[in-house]
Amino acid sequence: MRKLIYGMNLTLDGYIAAPGDDIGWSVPSDELFQFWSDQLQATELSLYGSKLWQTMSSYWPTGDQQPGATPAEIEFARRWRDMSKVVFSSTTDKVDWNTRLVTGDAVTEITRLKAEDGGPMDIGGATLAGAAMRAGLIDEYVLATAPVLAGGGTPFFTALDNWVNLNLVETRTLPGGVILTRYETRR
Repeated sequence: MRKLIYGMNLTLDGYIAAPGDDIGWSVPSDELFQFWSDQLQATELSLYGSKLWQTMSSYWPTGDQQPGATPAEIEFARRWRDMSKVVFSSTTDKVDWNTRLVTGDAVTEITRLKAEDGGPMDIGGATLAGAAMRAGLIDEYVLATAPVLAGGGTPFFTALDNWVNLNLVETRTLPGGVILTRYETRR
């Protein structure tokens, strides 16, 4: 069975984007960027909701060709472009860069993918991750919490019907006061 990991940068008050989908507060240090790049390398399959897919696919397919791209950005862009991805969307009609589009029930498909043999999967996008969270499919949460308050926006966590008990597996302080925490779901 595959492991499903949900991780993103978020504000101290729990938002992945401020009102208006503003992520300007989220400028990762080199160390945090490298952490996410290493996470990507260790991931076999990435699952995206349509909004996060639009954000990622608007930059990373050519991120390694941007003027001033750092070696880490070049490496990340190549990893992202080459890895297998699944986009869950009823509004997107075309995907590229080793990506498959799923327009049906996301929870059913994620459950099927988890049951397969293979390496870890990550999931991104608040709505998609929220559906997986409510269905009890998330095995690990990775939070890169920035010392900023957004006061509203898109929350990292969704409303749940039941508690989800977690075990802390890592805490690390990164430059800029970012606290990286990893939790595994206690089953």
